[in-house]
Amino acid sequence: MRHLVTLLTILFLAFGFAVVPAQAERLPRLVLAGPPAAVSFPLIHMVRSGALADVADEVEFVGWRDPDQLRVMVLGDRAQVLAMPTNVAANLYNRGSRLQMLNVSTWGVLWLVSRDAELRTLADLRGREIAIPFRADMPDIVFSVLAENQGLDPKRDFRLRYVASPMDAMQLLVMRRVDHALLAEPAVSMALRRTQSFPVRLIAPDLHRSIDLQQEWGQVFDRADRIPQAGIAVMGAALENPALAERIRSAYEQSLTWCRDHPIACGEEVAATMDLLTAEAVADAVAASRMDAVPAAQAREEVEFFFQLLLDHTPALVGGRLPDDGFYGMPGPGQP
Repeated sequence: MRHLVTLLTILFLAFGFAVVPAQAERLPRLVLAGPPAAVSFPLIHMVRSGALADVADEVEFVGWRDPDQLRVMVLGDRAQVLAMPTNVAANLYNRGSRLQMLNVSTWGVLWLVSRDAELRTLADLRGREIAIPFRADMPDIVFSVLAENQGLDPKRDFRLRYVASPMDAMQLLVMRRVDHALLAEPAVSMALRRTQSFPVRLIAPDLHRSIDLQQEWGQVFDRADRIPQAGIAVMGAALENPALAERIRSAYEQSLTWCRDHPIACGEEVAATMDLLTAEAVADAVAASRMDAVPAAQAREEVEFFFQLLLDHTPALVGGRLPDDGFYGMPGPGQP
């Protein structure tokens, strides 16, 4: 049916007729879920601005704090729209979960934050202890792949201290229990704010954004310095109704644009929803993050390059194979 609608849309455009989108069936409740990270900021704005009030009686944002909690939400069908790492979405899809990647919106929020202002590359961290959240998930995956492609052994060349979440890594850094941590925004900005390293004390900051992993990615693989790290997936009612999925995709893109244009107001909305975050740190994170809501099908080449690296590293990270066309909302071979 979805492909018939697409064909009719093309024919209408070809003959100059106006196209009126199909009306999404109104839902009693629509749940949007995401982590305390930049990928969730537009979801929060969508809820607080009433952007989806026309498609559901109640629209709610629910936070998840670690990959295990996310997987429980997916397997329990507790949300229809979920912000998540792209590899986790692929893993769940390849293991039978009925979901579809709607967009890739987070293209780089990973930094090595350090007390050493002289660090330039991962090799400069040989022998040093680094706090890393989410073992075997983002951002551990990106760090390991980048290190190995520079001839480094993550297990031997570094002393890796795994912690449960980015906020735990940030706390170790702020409390001076570690000197280096791999953080994702907004934890980077939270750490810099708490130590008055940015923008309050620029002359002698305590912490530094020492290594931009997105730039490392571009240099190592001779590609654009952006990583298809996370995005929005749909399932349940949002997956079954193409008109609703398109409505969500459009609303997310508009809210992302609003967040970029209004970082302070965005920070206030996010801080009011997620008590772990401060408005100032969120505003800093919006300015520092590479955010661009690219439809999943358009992002496929970059996503598959990333996934292939993960398959070569640890196949289980993406469920043992590249996801098929259905993951990107595209018809498979032989389908109309």
